[in-house]
Amino acid sequence: MSGTITKVSGPLVVAEGLADANVSDVVRVGSQRLIGEILNMTGDKASIQVYEETSGLGPGAVVETTGMPLSVELGPGMLDNIYDGIQRPLPEMKALTGDCITRGTDVKALNREKKWDFVPVAKVGDLLAPGDVLGTVQETTAILHKIMVPYGVKGQVLSLNGGLHTVDEVIATVRDEKGKTHELTMIQRWPVRIARPYTRKYVPSRPMNSGQRIIDTLFPIAKGGTAAVPGPFGSGKTVVQHQLAKWSDVDIVIYIGCGERGNEMTDVLMEFPELKDPRNGEPLMKRTVLIANTSDMPVAAREASIYTGITIAEYFRDMGYDVAVLADSTSRWAEALREMSGRLEEMPGEEGYPAYLASRLAQFYERAGVVECLGSDDRQGSVTAIGAVSPPGGDISEPVSQATMRIVKVFWALDSSLAYARHFPAINWLTSYSLYLDMLTPWYTKEFGEGYMKNRTKAMHILQEESELQEIVRLVGQDALSPADRLTMETAKSIREDFLQQNAFVDEDAYSSYRKQYRLMDLVLRFDELCREALQKGADMEKLFVIPARERIGRAKMADVKVFEQEYTEIEEQMKREIEEVIAGGEDE
Repeated sequence: MSGTITKVSGPLVVAEGLADANVSDVVRVGSQRLIGEILNMTGDKASIQVYEETSGLGPGAVVETTGMPLSVELGPGMLDNIYDGIQRPLPEMKALTGDCITRGTDVKALNREKKWDFVPVAKVGDLLAPGDVLGTVQETTAILHKIMVPYGVKGQVLSLNGGLHTVDEVIATVRDEKGKTHELTMIQRWPVRIARPYTRKYVPSRPMNSGQRIIDTLFPIAKGGTAAVPGPFGSGKTVVQHQLAKWSDVDIVIYIGCGERGNEMTDVLMEFPELKDPRNGEPLMKRTVLIANTSDMPVAAREASIYTGITIAEYFRDMGYDVAVLADSTSRWAEALREMSGRLEEMPGEEGYPAYLASRLAQFYERAGVVECLGSDDRQGSVTAIGAVSPPGGDISEPVSQATMRIVKVFWALDSSLAYARHFPAINWLTSYSLYLDMLTPWYTKEFGEGYMKNRTKAMHILQEESELQEIVRLVGQDALSPADRLTMETAKSIREDFLQQNAFVDEDAYSSYRKQYRLMDLVLRFDELCREALQKGADMEKLFVIPARERIGRAKMADVKVFEQEYTEIEEQMKREIEEVIAGGEDE
């Protein structure tokens, strides 16, 4: 079915003669067959957002509807790949058209020529339901791709074809209850705006180990949880996202560069193929899907890129994997919503954003979670959604930040003053929070005993006390503080510099295991405890603060795990000995 264009306004095209089309249908616009999606219908008039540059289009050009909603192709070949916002593979498009991609280029998301070794798991005669595993493909050295029965197909397996196949060749046939035979390939297609189904959803109960001490110890996120990373320009949002992508203990990472600067995405594209996965030594790209939709690419495609990423994540979740979706940044996505809303002449909400901004954000974040997957083998998978927020001028009272804060349960507030002081990750410990603490406490207690969370509570208390004492220091100077308060300031400094601050260029410090974090915090708080006892016995405050063992605490975080375990005991014994010497020296005087 086709219609004709009556109006072109940037990425918005209005066409008439499309009475039989539906909202969300994908259309082809003009002689170059640009890809678009119908936003709303009024009679036979359709308002279409076009995902490519519309210059040169004019009234009278033909618009053809495909009759299908915007969908992604799911199957082997997505990992170790780079897509644009509507899942067109950028390396293949470059090979086809050169560095400057031609408008209207139509490339299949999954390579139709590459052959994959399909190993059947099911047997002929088995009764299978949606989500059951037909067989497996070793997609990369890191990930075993499970080929599942697509949603809507249920019945008896008539045939299974193992061996080398392309993604669009028939690998199985299934006869349903009505006697209809379904030919199954390795490809599934799924509309990006509809969440993939699951059997049931669970409350998240396991933390995601990011290796970043301020995140894992002070403000943890659960696997299947949601988090936001807001911060002004230059505060390190992208750096935090990169660290999470590199070190998080998830099986698969979906990184969505949504409207950010091209050089930031270039860093990811250059870095990731060279980085080694700490778990298996393979290149990190072997478990990563990159979606690049930078600020110089068509604005409408930003809106689609978020949904494309979360749909791919849900597909891998359905195989039983833990997946992290990193969106950088949802503010640029919201700006695309605002631009399209303005061109549609909708009633604006706060700061010009559409009134449905909060509900769209919620639709994205609520697709995260821990679920029992469809299928008979009780698989569990999770999607963890982490979105960067770029509020103008760092003002988190603006609509995108506020709407995000109402939805997510972890808030890592970045502070430009910490970033300028070279304190990374530049997460402000006074304004950040995690609502997963109560859910995760049983896990920490089971793994490390009650000490882990007690240390966390004590450290937060000391950091908050330091903030209050700094007000006094600014007014009357440090000398006015009591020895106990001076010790609080010194301990807080040690927590900040020896524990919270990390160096991404030193592998031993860029990533910290839970045990190393626990031990390191234990040393800092043990120093505080021993010094308080010493002060009560009349020890010299100045001498306590400069004992050599304290300097060793700061250096210990750079040691690898085995060396650190040995140093932990040595530093603790040295600390006790040197503090006793200071006490004895005070008594002699």
